[in-house]
Amino acid sequence: MDHTVPLVPLALDPTGRARPTEEAALHAAGHATLVDILGVTAWSVSDPSTLKALLNDPRVSKDPRQHWPAFINGEVTEKWPLALWVGVDNMFTAAGDNHRRLRRLVSKAFTARRTNDMVPRIEQLTTYLINRMAQTSPGESVDLREALAFPLPIQVIGDLMGLPEQTWPRFRTVVDGVFDTTLTTQEAADNTMALYGILTELVETKRTTPGEDLTSALINIRDDEGDGAVLDEKELLDTLLLVISAGYETTVTLLDQAVSALLTHPDQLAHVRAGRASWDDVIEETLRYAAPISHLPLRYAVEDIDLPDGSVIRQGEAILASYGAAGRHPHLHGVTAGTFDVTRADKQHFSFGHGAHFCLGAPLARAEARTALPALFNRFPDMTLAVRPEELEPVASLLVNGHRTLPVQLQPRADNR
Repeated sequence: MDHTVPLVPLALDPTGRARPTEEAALHAAGHATLVDILGVTAWSVSDPSTLKALLNDPRVSKDPRQHWPAFINGEVTEKWPLALWVGVDNMFTAAGDNHRRLRRLVSKAFTARRTNDMVPRIEQLTTYLINRMAQTSPGESVDLREALAFPLPIQVIGDLMGLPEQTWPRFRTVVDGVFDTTLTTQEAADNTMALYGILTELVETKRTTPGEDLTSALINIRDDEGDGAVLDEKELLDTLLLVISAGYETTVTLLDQAVSALLTHPDQLAHVRAGRASWDDVIEETLRYAAPISHLPLRYAVEDIDLPDGSVIRQGEAILASYGAAGRHPHLHGVTAGTFDVTRADKQHFSFGHGAHFCLGAPLARAEARTALPALFNRFPDMTLAVRPEELEPVASLLVNGHRTLPVQLQPRADNR
């Protein structure tokens, strides 16, 4: 007999404010439970063993054109604010041989060498941004997201992709809009149009004046293991969208959450300063404790899938990978799952996915955090939050897990208050 599922799916709060309550509800619901994502019903999977199994299961697809009847029948169209997340034509929404082809092509351009070559530039940018922060008057607060967490990733990905510097502010605005789940359907559609406008301009520029950047490489890359074909125009634009968006927004949030976690857990920062934990420990525990992406839309059941608790995900139903709740699940990390602990021996998480769709940009995100975090805390050893922790406002998104602002004081106040 099927496991009992809720008659009314849990409606995920588009503002991100209910994340702790929702996470507790997902943990209590078993291996999977129905949720409502801005009007679309899906199975949220947060149980770590079940999620890992489904992410590797050939009965689970990421291609809505083949395996999601609601999409095929036109029920999920541009009327859904998150239509861009499922309607793109790149390796994010591909399955089987097509996914392998697209990932192979992108991997040829997004190499480990290219990432390693970016490290000196990351160090240079970090030094520049921290030097600029150091000009702040004693006692004056600084929004760390604006001062470091935003500009570092946007400049790194801009350099990597060959994105002209004058387009960075506009690019940042539209990428933020991709993750903003409070936009109306029309606002989301307008944002999508603006985003494709930037990408189209970029491709046109690189076709005329190619460079040593990833965009130029993707334009010219050929499938040597297949028929020698290049990415078609839609695949090219959507691949750029995937690489740029994922490489920018998630790193912003990783830096934001790592700094806020250390400042609200000074005992954990003390472990790092005493050598009892490394900065890599900080990064991995942050990714587990506060996954940059809480929920990642969407996957689809190719056939009926029986879950260990007796519930059944029916063929054609959508699946939501709830990475944030999985990383903090008691089934994986016991009673301390909700505790930030850089000395934790097992820091398993799903922040970069798992299986065939594991994030290609994970090494770059880690490299940026590995450079920025020690440089920041070494330069400003007395840095503190400028507000109470409960005053930190979440980003307006049920997808991305960050703060609207992260105000800090770099030095003690002159009046010692």
